[in-house]
Amino acid sequence: MTIQRRTFIRAAGISLALPSLDMFAADPKPNGKAPQGKQPPRRIICICAPLGLHPDNFFPEKTGKDYALSPYLDILKEFRNEFTVVSGLAHAGMGSSFAHQASASFLTGVPGAGRPGFRNAISLDQFAADHIGTQTRFPSLALSGEGSGGLSWTRTGALIPADNVPSKVFARLFLEGRADEVQGQMRRLADGRSILDDVRDQAKSLRSGLGIEDRDKLDEYLVSVRELEQRMVNDESWAKTPKPKVKEEPPKDILNAADLIGRTRLLFDLTHLALQTDSTRLITIMLAGSTYAPPIKGVTLGHHDLSHHGKDPGKLEQLKIVEVETMKTVRDLLAKLKQSKEDGSNLLDRTTVFLGSNLGDGSSHSTQNLPVLLAGGGFKHGQHLHFDPKNPPPLCNLFVNMLQGLGIATEKFGTSTGTLAGLEFNSSIKVG
Repeated sequence: MTIQRRTFIRAAGISLALPSLDMFAADPKPNGKAPQGKQPPRRIICICAPLGLHPDNFFPEKTGKDYALSPYLDILKEFRNEFTVVSGLAHAGMGSSFAHQASASFLTGVPGAGRPGFRNAISLDQFAADHIGTQTRFPSLALSGEGSGGLSWTRTGALIPADNVPSKVFARLFLEGRADEVQGQMRRLADGRSILDDVRDQAKSLRSGLGIEDRDKLDEYLVSVRELEQRMVNDESWAKTPKPKVKEEPPKDILNAADLIGRTRLLFDLTHLALQTDSTRLITIMLAGSTYAPPIKGVTLGHHDLSHHGKDPGKLEQLKIVEVETMKTVRDLLAKLKQSKEDGSNLLDRTTVFLGSNLGDGSSHSTQNLPVLLAGGGFKHGQHLHFDPKNPPPLCNLFVNMLQGLGIATEKFGTSTGTLAGLEFNSSIKVG
């Protein structure tokens, strides 16, 4: 029996396209589940600076625990013992020909972004959401400083559009809809479940006529349908639950695309509120990288132009001003998380904050020696971990550490070969 690309399962006046069974690539299933019950929440924030961070100002010269803070890390000096800086890392198989497009692989580790035929895979946050996403109203939150391009990708490699309007995100998180809007949502969820019931039964009837390979692929497809059902049931439960109340006023959106710092602060403020209210535990943030000159004293050129400085002293000076301001926003986010107490601990100890980039050097378009800063999350910090940039472990090794920090029992993610050596959990920190 041959299932064509355009074959549909039809039921009750609706139809759902089957996957292309001769081409659909099965993804490995997660091999662990988050512990159930009343475990203290653990969280992840992933931040990408798409134009990089100038390595001379970011990386310390010495390694270990006694390193001297670099200019950018000096801004975070009050958190020195609560972050680890890592040098030398890269994603396996990543080249510099499509360096900017490599942001698509920032949280997936899939090489070849930008090349013809590239197909992405599940991102770190969505892998985690498969395990712990049902524990919060929003399984995850994808944010961006400009445009809808973000860092989150589904199991089948589809981009999840990022939210770039803070006022709308705030409304989704904290403002109740009208009674008729809530009832409409409930009806849509009920209709969706009925449709999926019919589709699932008809898809199963096709299984007996398929070969072993296509049978496995169809089974995987049915698993994804079942996962969608589970998400819809979860959505219905949350639709009946009042949203958390916050004292803060809705943010005023910044229309000026050049205001990189102002936009970043709004996203970070939303991030803090979302975690503080346990609305979600998984957040990705793509920072802005405007071609226009930001409204920062001493800066006259666009951020993109400055990142491609060609070692011009004047551009390097202005780039440092922009990136210092960016690091100040990171410092303020860490401070808010640290100040937010939770059951004898605080949000920073229970939140892994990952700051990095798809570029190791924006000027040369290098995707090697990526800037990596890991803060909080209950890890042992206060160190500079250095790896040989000519033969580094894959960045995905760090992602395995981060997933394990969420309580997810996995030994593999993307191109990982294990966990990142030298990064351990701090048993004296109360995270669980």
